[in-house]
Amino acid sequence: MKRVLGCMLLALTVTATAEEESYSPTVEDNFPREVFWGDLHVHSNLSPDSFSFGNPNLGPDAAYRFAKGEAVTASTGRLAQLRRPLDFLMVADHAEFLGVFPRLISQDEALLATSLGERWGGYLAGGDMSRVMTEFVDAIQGGDYEQELSAAFRRDIWRDAASIADDHNQPGIFTAFVGYEWTSMVNGNNLHRVVVFKDGAEVAASRPPFSSLDSQDPEDLWAALADYEEATGGKVMAIPHNGNLSNGLMFADTTLGGEMLDADYARRRARWEPLYEVTQVKGDAEAHPLLSPDDEFAAYENWDADNIGRVQEKETWMLNHEYARPALKLGLKWEAALGVNPFDFGMIGSTDSHTTLATADDDNFWGKFNDSEPKPDRTANTMGGRLWYNWKLAASGYAAVWARENTREALFEAMARKEVYTTTGPRIALRFFGGWDYPAGAEDTPDLARLGYAAGVPMGGRLGNARAEAPVFLIQALRDPDGANLDRVQIVKGWLDASGKVQERVYNVAMSDGRKTNRRGQVQAVGSTVDVANASYDNSIGAAELTTRWVDPDFDQNELAFYYVRVLEIPTPRWTAYDAKAFGLELDPQIPMINQERVYSSPIWYSP
Repeated sequence: MKRVLGCMLLALTVTATAEEESYSPTVEDNFPREVFWGDLHVHSNLSPDSFSFGNPNLGPDAAYRFAKGEAVTASTGRLAQLRRPLDFLMVADHAEFLGVFPRLISQDEALLATSLGERWGGYLAGGDMSRVMTEFVDAIQGGDYEQELSAAFRRDIWRDAASIADDHNQPGIFTAFVGYEWTSMVNGNNLHRVVVFKDGAEVAASRPPFSSLDSQDPEDLWAALADYEEATGGKVMAIPHNGNLSNGLMFADTTLGGEMLDADYARRRARWEPLYEVTQVKGDAEAHPLLSPDDEFAAYENWDADNIGRVQEKETWMLNHEYARPALKLGLKWEAALGVNPFDFGMIGSTDSHTTLATADDDNFWGKFNDSEPKPDRTANTMGGRLWYNWKLAASGYAAVWARENTREALFEAMARKEVYTTTGPRIALRFFGGWDYPAGAEDTPDLARLGYAAGVPMGGRLGNARAEAPVFLIQALRDPDGANLDRVQIVKGWLDASGKVQERVYNVAMSDGRKTNRRGQVQAVGSTVDVANASYDNSIGAAELTTRWVDPDFDQNELAFYYVRVLEIPTPRWTAYDAKAFGLELDPQIPMINQERVYSSPIWYSP
């Protein structure tokens, strides 16, 4: 019966004449059929902090080989390898002093001829690496530094790094993006962005990367990206990350210069920053329990004590300008006021690994720096010797991209249109569509994607042409074939009510094991099969697949709104449990040993 219904639905929604229809399926569909998995934020020894914190040898070449599935000897001497290769990777080394440390060690004459090379070379000759790092950190935090490396020298280093990406780029097989990190850290507050080029090295490396030593203001970065596109005909975007360590600056109501946001700012931010890196090793930034007290799953891997420089404690008001969900809600207010939404971003994850190794799996987690690579004492160490305890690190995350093929062009275009989602590690396949013409039973359509595109928009899209009736959403979630079963599917809605106040609600829309919502929309917990002592679990609970058709019961056609999907796995062991088992450890009771991994889709927006 389901298959018959599916065929009827397709006949109603796919526009083709009777003469054009055929028993055979269409060979080529003009929509994405595959989801590709990758990491857009990995650091190699070309980043000063990666180099100085114990990774002097593994460069970009090793990062790409590891992502492709090759075994690589880590800085600790252990062999590291992904169980499943990635489909794409970007080595995003810091633009600030890019590649300087390896060239200092090799006594590069062109570097030593610069004022910076002469000074830092002298420090190293005297065995004083700490002084070099002090100057590096001071520079990216806004110290009084001029750009002490010539444009030609910076361009040469950048061209070498970009060329390595070209060497590993295999269209249709593996995508290696050219990119870097712009590392603005104003007064210890994180404003970092990774910069992703659609182009290869010949175009992308035609000028030096724009660094925070050029300017710490994101608006100046956007201007530099605009200049790049105009001069070269290339394409580029910026992706902010770790707003949770910005102490309220990432999604502030004012510019860095203190001016209230205006329509021009909103247009430029929306243009240059279509995505936000929501989860990574330094915590998850989807939601916060103080802002979403009715959301039982909001307290997930939150890093909320201070800023990235550890120079100012967190104040509660800051949280509203740091996390994805409140930022999306703020975007609705700005859209109502300015006519354009500065915060209509899609959501991805990446690792921010500084070991050169892109790992987001709890049972194969290689940390952030050398001292958080697998070894018996890593949970007791502090990250980089100065930041946070390593046990707080999250084994997260990856970016999932729906694209027509695995090429720079197709993946970049998918990211630009926000047809992407976030995973904290598991490779859960998620489809999410919104529209008005999905009839009852549409979730059982054999080719749900074809129907989804034909009668609506995918994740990252916008619903217009307001109707009195509520929009309909189709969701299909398939568990990671090598991972845990699914607990539930939720839709997170944010809206701007008639009084101008932003609201939110989390709806449980599909649950495993026959569970139903009660009158308050709550669902009984799925339970747990985790055996912490043996770092194991089983799939005797949960579901391999969850699909649903959901109609918003609280829809108001006059209210701006967004909807995104959160899919939760059943509980599984956290990486700390795998460490305890592998090394025979008795860990501090405050260290979490179980987590509930998840994916977040990019939103679908509704505009009256």
